[in-house]
Amino acid sequence: MSSPGAPAAGYRSGFAALVGRPNVGKSTLLNALIGQKLSIVTPRPQTTRHRILGVLTLPQAQICFVDTPGLHAQAGRALNKAMNRTAATALADADLAVLVVEAGRWNNEDELALERIREGGRAAVVAVNKVDQVRPRERLLPYLQELAARHAFLALVPVSALKETNIGDLRDTIATHLPLSPPLFPDGELTDRGPAFRIAELIREKLTLELNQEVPYGIAVEVERLQEQDGQLQVDAAIWVDREGQKAIVIGAGGARLKRVGRSARLALNGILGRRLHLNLWVKVRENWADNARALKELGLE
Repeated sequence: MSSPGAPAAGYRSGFAALVGRPNVGKSTLLNALIGQKLSIVTPRPQTTRHRILGVLTLPQAQICFVDTPGLHAQAGRALNKAMNRTAATALADADLAVLVVEAGRWNNEDELALERIREGGRAAVVAVNKVDQVRPRERLLPYLQELAARHAFLALVPVSALKETNIGDLRDTIATHLPLSPPLFPDGELTDRGPAFRIAELIREKLTLELNQEVPYGIAVEVERLQEQDGQLQVDAAIWVDREGQKAIVIGAGGARLKRVGRSARLALNGILGRRLHLNLWVKVRENWADNARALKELGLE
């Protein structure tokens, strides 16, 4: 006889790695699958730099989704190489690969992601994202047929992460292909990332949206102090840029840009963390940190 609260017979649990080329919508998909914001999202490729775990506990399964940096062929900088290694490690540790592709498109970086899945010998399903953008819809069927011919995928599921179309079907499909296992995480646990990481990432999201093309990849955010004080969470965060000339760009005329970023981040974090937060931001220079292995390690990127 099973004990109270024990998983039923046939319960499945495991890690499902979301892999694919940059800017294909993996982070938006993770947030849709989990039902809340865990990964930051911007229009810029390679926004995701870390492995992001999101745990979804269902009556019949626990799916441990792992969002990964986009796999890219041109990995010149140390940061890009570190991101590729992060994605490869997450895939190697997964029970199932979820290849995320953009409906109607296939390029060399999609092929690279598929090759990594083949090399790792991982079973895979495909999330065919952005189906809402396919016009006319009749174009989707031949694309799915071409995709099915590329590899022996377990399933192909058309979705729109942005519109949250067919997300339930994708969840169920993934759950079906996980190993028989009791839950790997306690009920109610959402992620293994703490508040400092989530705060730093949200600040970086707001910075990326504000800066657009001005400081492409030379920005990192580090929370230096996180302390409870007078009913508020006091946060001191450093924004690292990799050249002296970028500092003034991030701060803006009279500090206006930094104030906008701080306010936007604070309001978003109040909602995500469910509490009041006081945010202090400083901009600091660390020359060429994105090409410095030691700096990457210190910033948690390696």
